[in-house]
Formats: sequence, structure tokens, C-alpha cells
Amino acid sequence: MDKGSSSLGKAYGAALAYAVIIGFSFVFVKFALRSAGPVDLLAHRFTVSFAAANVLLMAGRGRARFTWAGVLRLLPIAVFYPSLFFMFQSFGLFYISSSEAGIIQAAIPILTMVLAAVFIREHSTGWQKLFILLSVGGVAFIVFMSGGETGSDGWRMAGYCLMLISAFSSAAYNVMARRLTQTHSVAEMTYMMMGVGFIVFNAIAVSQHVSAGTLMTYFQPFVEPRFVVSILYLGLMSSLLTSYLTNYALSRIQASQMSVFVNLSVVVTIGAGVIILGEVLAWYHVAGAALILGGVVGANARGRRKAKLL
Repeated sequence: MDKGSSSLGKAYGAALAYAVIIGFSFVFVKFALRSAGPVDLLAHRFTVSFAAANVLLMAGRGRARFTWAGVLRLLPIAVFYPSLFFMFQSFGLFYISSSEAGIIQAAIPILTMVLAAVFIREHSTGWQKLFILLSVGGVAFIVFMSGGETGSDGWRMAGYCLMLISAFSSAAYNVMARRLTQTHSVAEMTYMMMGVGFIVFNAIAVSQHVSAGTLMTYFQPFVEPRFVVSILYLGLMSSLLTSYLTNYALSRIQASQMSVFVNLSVVVTIGAGVIILGEVLAWYHVAGAALILGGVVGANARGRRKAKLL
């Protein structure tokens, strides 16, 4: 196997590992939300991930050399993801159902494909576009068949807009990170992302507690073992490691190819729900999963063939 094929294989391996970790993360989010609110959960999650990033940096794991110019170049991707992505996602879920949110989030690969073509001249083939749409259709089919309660009509449009901004933030990150991986190390990018997430979500959470007079309860969830296990998984695996894996994959494959793995995590989430939480596996889960898997494999197989031809 030549060096290029080996590097490409590692990139796809990183993307697959990302999808698996993210897929299982929803189980741990459910566990953690029994002890803490959404904003507190995000704050504690990125506190753990940023602390771990600092330990790795001091231990000399990864190449990270920061300059003011470099920080300013990396700041936008950290603002888009995780800050804006999670923030607008959390507020959007107040007004619309998780099913509706899932459909909008499934559009991330399409938004990424469009932004990549406009800003970094990264064009997908006709077959890749078709397979990406197939993957999105699989997610849309699952969430449509699942149904779900929606918010009041007066606020539903606000929820749609917030969730769309969240999806756009993720797509913008994919495109910007794809370009920045050519000039910055994966360690530098990951560290900045965890640092900004730590500052933003802790600032919001602490402000809320101060205004409500409940600051003394901020770290109370940590007395529960299940919360500790969940927050360690979310902070170390689902935030720090997945950010590293995403940045690594984006340094070697197209942004649109990487983004389609977001939809693959839906399949993993369904499996995790059945195995760990005892949820029911319906026929439409299987049908939708088949569409998603077909789309992911097809989009990346065509992308790999295109890379070889180039």
C-alpha cells in the first residue's frame, strides 16, 4: 500500500471513529441531563475537555505553537464549532421537536458541499451529490416516521431559524477547518476549539447561576457517579477526541465527505439506544439506516476514486 492510500485510509478510519463516538454520546447526554441542565452540561463537558487538552499540551503530546496571528486565524472555527453550533442547537430545541431538529441537522452535508464549492473551490461529482442526498434522505425518513411533539406555532419558526444557524455553523467549521489544516497542526486547532468552548459555556452557565442565586449548586451534579462517568465520556471522547479526529480527517479528505459521517452517527445512536437503553427498533429505523449507510459509502467511495484519478 502506498503512502497516499495509507494516509487516506487513516482519514476514513478517523471519520468512522468520530461517527461511532458521537453516536454513543447521545446515550451519555441522556444520563447527564438527569443531573444537570443543558447549559451546565456543556460547561462541565468543555471544562473536562479543555483540562485534558492542557495536560496533553504540557506532556508534549501533539505539536502546538501559538502566535497571536495564529490564534486570530483559528478563532473563527472555534467560534463556529463548538460555541455557535451547540448554543443555537440548545435554544432551537426549546421551540421545535427533536425530530424536526434532526431533519435540519441532517442538512449539514448539503450546506458543507455548497460552502466548500463557493469558498474553497472544492467541487463534488454528480455521484457524490446523489449519495449525500441519499444519506440526508435516510435521516429525514427516520425522524419523519418517528414523529414527535412540536412547539407552539408562534415560536416554531424561531426554532427552525436557530437550528438552521446551528447546522450552518457546523458546515462553516468543516469548510474553514479544511483549509486551516494545511497551515496549522491538528493539535493547535483542537486546543483552540476546546478553549473557546470552555470560556463561552462556563461564562453563560455561571452568569445564569449568579442571576438565579444558585451558584453554590454549580458543581453539585459531580456527587453522582453516573454524571461523572457521562461527563468524562462527553468531555474526553465526544468533545476532545472527536475534534481531533475531525480535524485530522479534514486534513486529508474533502469537507463534504467528512460531513456525511455526521449522518452515520444517527445509525450508531439507534443501535446504542436499542442495546443500552432498551429502545424499540422499528422497521423504518432499518430502512433509514440502509439509506444512510449507502449514502456514506457511496459518497466516500466516489470521493476516493476521484482522488486517485487526480
